[in-house]
Amino acid sequence: MSNIHLAGPDDLDRLLPLVAAFHQYSGFSTTEAQRRDALDLLFSGEVQAAAWLIGPRRAPVGYIVVSFGFSIELGGRDAFIDEFYVREAVRGRGMGSQALHVLHPMLRDMGVKALHLEVSKTADAVVRFYRRAHFQPRDSYHLMTRML
Repeated sequence: MSNIHLAGPDDLDRLLPLVAAFHQYSGFSTTEAQRRDALDLLFSGEVQAAAWLIGPRRAPVGYIVVSFGFSIELGGRDAFIDEFYVREAVRGRGMGSQALHVLHPMLRDMGVKALHLEVSKTADAVVRFYRRAHFQPRDSYHLMTRML
């Protein structure tokens, strides 16, 4: 089964190739420099976010990044899964499910009341995965974004 480990600046060289693989898989057009800059900021302590490596710390097979926010409606602190990736070669072995299973109580202990994520409406297998993990769509809401 999967283990998850809180990532830190010393894990940058293990995390960068996973982020690059996820971005390529997802069709994101980020550069190596953009990914490195984002991870440097994540590890700087200037933002409310954290990354966990999935699998053995020396040779992780995935990662999950969570950013933290606040919602009066939801009762306080909330969080958003920014990126969640498990290498294709090891998908279907329960590592992603196990990572979420371990992460949920950690976030609850941190006072997080709700965990959000964004998923493509056409990614049926991914939607089923998250539904099995008890995520539900908020049918009366649309995620809207304005780039600044």
